[in-house]
Amino acid sequence: MSVVHKIFLMPFSRVYPLYVKKIERKGRSVTELHEVICWLTGFDEKALAKHIKSETTFTDFFKAAKMNKKASLITGTICGVKIQEIEDPLMLKIRYMDKLVDELAQGRPMEKILRSGV
Repeated sequence: MSVVHKIFLMPFSRVYPLYVKKIERKGRSVTELHEVICWLTGFDEKALAKHIKSETTFTDFFKAAKMNKKASLITGTICGVKIQEIEDPLMLKIRYMDKLVDELAQGRPMEKILRSGV
């Protein structure tokens, strides 16, 4: 039986402004943030805007997503946990997004964030 973490039931729209604040503080743009989120989830701008505006939970957000095939190339540590060691599929998707937002905020080039040429 999998554990239902509090974040699973949290609206994506509640965390999104924190992503924006984090990347803008580091000189990155909302356009870049959207590019990263859309790359990961397969959403277009219209679908992403709908999820931001609504009370879509992380569970439903990722249920609607068509995860990028290269998402498995996202590795490293997020919140003190190695991504490769996360067993819960939904938590893994959430942490993939967190890691991409971190990479964006850290100034990593977009082609590396999007795992281009890999």
